[in-house]
Amino acid sequence: MPQTLAQKLVARAAGRATVTPGEIVICRVDLAMFHDSSGPRRLKPMLERLGAKLWDPARIVLVTDHYVTGEDAESRAIVGLAREWAKAQNIRNFHDGVGICHIVLAENGYLRPGMFAVGADSHSPTGGAFGVYMFGIGATEMLGVVVTGEIWLRVPETMLIEWDGRFGDAVCAKDVMLYLCGRFGLDGGGYQAVEYAGSAVAALPMQERMTLANMTAELGGQTGLVAPDAVTRAYLAEAGVRESEIEITPWQTDAGAPLAAHHVFDATALAPQVAAPHSPANALPVGEFGDVAIDVAYVGACTGAKLEDLRMAARVLKGRHVARGVTLMVAPASRKDEAVARREGLLATLEDAGARLLPNACGLCAGYGERFAPEAKVISTTARNFRGRMGAASTEVFLASPYTVAASALIGRIADPRAVLQ
Repeated sequence: MPQTLAQKLVARAAGRATVTPGEIVICRVDLAMFHDSSGPRRLKPMLERLGAKLWDPARIVLVTDHYVTGEDAESRAIVGLAREWAKAQNIRNFHDGVGICHIVLAENGYLRPGMFAVGADSHSPTGGAFGVYMFGIGATEMLGVVVTGEIWLRVPETMLIEWDGRFGDAVCAKDVMLYLCGRFGLDGGGYQAVEYAGSAVAALPMQERMTLANMTAELGGQTGLVAPDAVTRAYLAEAGVRESEIEITPWQTDAGAPLAAHHVFDATALAPQVAAPHSPANALPVGEFGDVAIDVAYVGACTGAKLEDLRMAARVLKGRHVARGVTLMVAPASRKDEAVARREGLLATLEDAGARLLPNACGLCAGYGERFAPEAKVISTTARNFRGRMGAASTEVFLASPYTVAASALIGRIADPRAVLQ
């Protein structure tokens, strides 16, 4: 019976040979992740009221990344609680202020093909880039997981999205996801597993695949998946995962597997995309925004400040300086990526261009700490631009790739990076 990658992953977690879309199954959880905002401050009181204990502290990963900049007493208390709780519960997989949770999970080798994982954050589908069935859940669902190690799931249908050919210069995964949000809308994924495939996707490095899986949340999918391959294996080996723990052969969609939809796109035809305020679904080719002046350019978040993203921005800005009146802000997604970017000279390039470095945290993307000024026009690498999320209701945030954000900072208005790089 042909099965999709999503069906295979769910079947393994459910202890079944096969599953059928629409079935309700109970799945064993291999890994549960939460952060300072979604974790101890919500779970601790519920666990205490129940008198319940954690099912397996070794399968829990806790990351502080939302409140770590600690601008006020409440933020410092939330982070302090996370630290105390991690120690009290013997959470050894505790990462304190070293980056955004989705990036920290990947770079520490927690995610391996075939796993079933949950995260208390809406962008948890990021794990699907590694052939992991991973999705976001709320605090009450996470309570059930950390006590029992299980969660129920309705087996999803699969939407297969293939990109043939190769993406053009200065076109990247962020452009893909903005295009898909514009094409299908924020509910286009409709509680489905969205699998990304095709020669253009196969050519992407892991961090670009992570952007695809991550922004499946914006597309409305339950999880985003990329079948693991040699690129996956090489990344995980570098992250310290043993060869024996990296199994890629079984985790592919079978020919003839049932699909809810199958879309094929020409990668060579995709232009850089920009999403206008106040939705990722307001995406159009960058050329539609040529007269829009900007005040701020922001390179940050799990969709836009990984090492690959910093390389993109630095490539555009090398030997140049941002336009007068434009503020360029850069918040590397993790301490590790920042260190590599420093060694490669990327941060020096960005700083020489006028960038101000910010901490390795969710920060502005999640609306914590510093916020954009009222009425400011911002172009950002974040995944979302909802009204009031990163600034006042009057703040206008446009979404784009690191290439386009950097080019726009250079020109002082929304600009096509291809023109800058000619």
